[in-house]
Amino acid sequence: MALSRHPYSVAIACGGTGGHLFPGLAIAEKLHEQQGHVTLVVSRKEVDQQAIKNETRFQVLPLPAVGLQRGKLFAFLRGFRESYLITKRLFRLHPPDAVIGMGGFTSAAPILAGRALGACTFLHESNTIPGRANCWLSWVVDQAFVGFPSAARKLQRCRVTVSGTPVRPLFHQQDAASCRAALGLDPGRPVILVTGGSQGAGGINKLVERSLPLFSKLNPDWQWFHLTGTRDADQTQRAYAKLGLGAVVHPFFNHVELALGAATAAISRAGASSLAELAAMRVPSLLIPYPTATDNHQWHNAQAYVSSGAGQCLDEKEATPERLTHLLRELVQNPVVRQSMQAALAQWERPHAASEIALAMLNTVEAKQNRLSTRRAVPTRARKNPFAAESAPAVPRRSHQEQPARL
Repeated sequence: MALSRHPYSVAIACGGTGGHLFPGLAIAEKLHEQQGHVTLVVSRKEVDQQAIKNETRFQVLPLPAVGLQRGKLFAFLRGFRESYLITKRLFRLHPPDAVIGMGGFTSAAPILAGRALGACTFLHESNTIPGRANCWLSWVVDQAFVGFPSAARKLQRCRVTVSGTPVRPLFHQQDAASCRAALGLDPGRPVILVTGGSQGAGGINKLVERSLPLFSKLNPDWQWFHLTGTRDADQTQRAYAKLGLGAVVHPFFNHVELALGAATAAISRAGASSLAELAAMRVPSLLIPYPTATDNHQWHNAQAYVSSGAGQCLDEKEATPERLTHLLRELVQNPVVRQSMQAALAQWERPHAASEIALAMLNTVEAKQNRLSTRRAVPTRARKNPFAAESAPAVPRRSHQEQPARL
């Protein structure tokens, strides 16, 4: 079915993990506010399908792409080829003005197909250490956006802007009692959020389960909101029930903003998207980086927060129930530690990241269209930021060499 013509059309390749998908959704929402047409290019993984199953604002294109794993090169190449052909066929029917890849294995095919058909191309790197896909794609895109200043030094083949990692508008400080009531929890008792990211974390689940007997003795009044992933949900639920602890266990939860709003403290992986959400909602956290993440990037992400006082870090391989209990009780019960960490988290919040990225993309598209137009003799002035609220000050544009003072 033919799509009606919009002021612009943007494809956002953001599938594979929640860390790629949710920042992409934040940018999509800003573009949608301007009545543009947005296509979300995702994977066929369950995490993507769960997150977008009720999404009606955007066109969704699922691709058969898979990640590059040892011993599975053929599957990776076959998935890439099929994804490239599917994407190019759609782009020929409905040419995008711009394509942005949010990292991961779903980014390559849409960016290369978009570039082949004349679209402006971009990438976003959330982590301190750029992933392989983004390192390769930095050769062909017009501009890159990064969440951490350190990543800019590793993407030297294109223009780079330190933007921060976009979070959806729902992620802002909220009243804890209201969020707890909405989740069926006691508004007056502390809540511990345990999350391993969009797909859960078996290592964190097992560590918390081993620690529950200690918590049941020391802090039986605490409430737990635990996002386990699909594999461990039943076992984790039984562990809480056996000790009589108040707990809500979900394999996947679509309203993480409520869980963060309810949380007194969090136990979390250190993916960049999760860190950005913790900063936006000022949740003191104990970070347990995924030990086998590529280039150990989660550990480096966590260290950036720890060095600024915005989090505490616990190595999963060295973690014990006693150590976990000690660190978490300090986060919950020591008001000085909590307040200091919340102040440090504020320095990492980038509420305008999605707006800045969307505006930069549209300015690049407009500049390109002006260059190609024979009807205009002079360049058009940079457009006014259409995303900023009328009451809010305009967000100044920075050159790619400038880095934000907050970071």
